[in-house]
Amino acid sequence: MIHELDGEAPADTTTGHYPASISAIDRSAFARVYPILLRNGHRAQPMANVSHDQNFKNLILDYPRDALAFFAAEEAPLPEDDARVIPIRQEQLQERLGERYRELDTPLLVEWADGHREAILFALEEESDRRRFSLHRLAHYCLDLAELFDTDRVVPVTIFLRTANAVPSSLTLGTERTRYLTFDYLACKLGEIPADRWRQSDNLVARVNLPNMRSPESRKVEIYAQAVRGLLALEEDGDKRAKYMEFIDIYAGLTENEFRRYQRQYPKETNVMAGAFQRARDEARQQGMRQGRVEGERMVLERLLRRRFGIVSPDITEKLSEASTTELETWAENILDAETPDDVFDSGLHGTPNG
Repeated sequence: MIHELDGEAPADTTTGHYPASISAIDRSAFARVYPILLRNGHRAQPMANVSHDQNFKNLILDYPRDALAFFAAEEAPLPEDDARVIPIRQEQLQERLGERYRELDTPLLVEWADGHREAILFALEEESDRRRFSLHRLAHYCLDLAELFDTDRVVPVTIFLRTANAVPSSLTLGTERTRYLTFDYLACKLGEIPADRWRQSDNLVARVNLPNMRSPESRKVEIYAQAVRGLLALEEDGDKRAKYMEFIDIYAGLTENEFRRYQRQYPKETNVMAGAFQRARDEARQQGMRQGRVEGERMVLERLLRRRFGIVSPDITEKLSEASTTELETWAENILDAETPDDVFDSGLHGTPNG
């Protein structure tokens, strides 16, 4: 059971029963914005459809400077550098690279204002399964980027979610006589990084990734708590707190008993995040009352899409603006299981009509 809302009976998230006054939009916001509340007394359900690529892309785009400092420390700008980090527009890449474009890769251009270093293009990708990693594909992609932006200063970075002992460290093309091409890359193997090295870090990207790092199973709750504390200390925005509380929750994977122990040992952090969720929900309701139910639900769904998948395309914005209340509620339910934005509008996801 979770805490009571507006004096009604609490929601039972194991059966999907919610208080009658909570709309589908509220249920989706409730489920996506603060999943830790959903299992207050229940273990969180496994997220089989989690898009790790999308999770890390969002993290990199929200905190590009911290992402480079953590994932690519060897080449990243120093904290004192007057450097600008510019995400490369997806439309530009898709138009120029065509079929070779990978939506979930994240290129970042770094420019130094004083010119003491030439601009560097970082090509970051996440791999949750080392067996899918292709060094040939990464090399091809980096060569495409180098040609597209007319630069030789490209830094390939691969983030391995788990241990990756068997992945190749470099690629060499040639014969016994001559090497004609050598390709290296930076590999960040999260599962091999000691969590203790980063548990007190002021790098937000590192702190929310503490559950992905190496630590004894017996310290799982402690590492989870350090990740939450880092998020609360380093991020003041309520929406981003909620968004990356979910990130931490997904990758920590606490059991029911572990989560209860966390609640007992760290009540302050639990209460802060509960309050953050309630404020987000109240704001959404107020917006709905001010602008009408349909418009309010459209705004909340758009916010959920942005949190889940990043930038919302003009086509999706238009689709939302023309939708009925029923369609918006259906799509809000779909967002819980969707892997891509298109899945949200898939009529077959929950057997409901598509708008």
